[in-house]
Amino acid sequence: MNIMKNETEKKIIPKPSWLKKRVPAGREYQKVLRLLREGHLHTVCEEAHCPNLGECFSSGTATFMILGDHCTRNCRFCAVQHGIPQPPNKEEPQKVAEAVKTMGLRYTVITSVTRDDLPDGGAGHFAAVITAIKKLNPLTRVEVLIPDFQGSDKDLETVVAAAPHVLNHNLETVPRLYPNVRPQADYRRSLELIRKAGEMDPKPATKSGLMLGLGETHEEVIQVLQDLVTAGCRLLTLGQYLAPSADHHPVVAYVSPESFLEWEKTGLEMGFQSVASGPFVRSSFHAGEMFDKL
Repeated sequence: MNIMKNETEKKIIPKPSWLKKRVPAGREYQKVLRLLREGHLHTVCEEAHCPNLGECFSSGTATFMILGDHCTRNCRFCAVQHGIPQPPNKEEPQKVAEAVKTMGLRYTVITSVTRDDLPDGGAGHFAAVITAIKKLNPLTRVEVLIPDFQGSDKDLETVVAAAPHVLNHNLETVPRLYPNVRPQADYRRSLELIRKAGEMDPKPATKSGLMLGLGETHEEVIQVLQDLVTAGCRLLTLGQYLAPSADHHPVVAYVSPESFLEWEKTGLEMGFQSVASGPFVRSSFHAGEMFDKL
């Protein structure tokens, strides 16, 4: 596949032309931003420096990030702040539900920082947010992008029992790179979460995603996709990794748009029901459209 590689991981390579994106900031963008500020709500769009922020905000959509803006883990690919988080905000579930209603969302994505400091990893808070959204917005479909809950079946079941429409947990990269990219996570534990979620309740569509360009090989990606299909994963996202800063894991390769199209074709041939694959694809980007394809 057509990729541009650097000679060493430390060498910074310039972004190719296909990764240059104009950020719109019109009236709808300002409206969403104001709504978030007034409700003291966080979005992963802002915290993770997502390149699609302007496009999503301008179209009236946002991915809500619950349980604060400080993560208890320190993954080398992620821009979210690391540190000691605040206690969960008990008013947050209702505030998120009201924001969903104000924005008129028919599909919403809820994610969070990882909260290893909490007894249930934040599972109960996730369930409360799902319940509040469904009560106030009965026609809105809810997708959750959850952490691994340190492998707790009980905590996973708490979220599944709240009946989200899509349950997403990203593997992020291939097993070989976990010690450098996700040192506090475990590949098999994350894969098992997806399998167990499907066994607990087959109704929510299971979903996962990978970043490409971290130094993975073609064969390693194929193996991860096969692992996901075997685990029952139905939806797949593949996007280009972009280093948030010089202190984060470097970009080892830029994957061409043509190669992403090849990966989409490969994923569908392997058995995924819907695949979003492209340089700017992120786990929640056009998530409603992916769900509609089911």
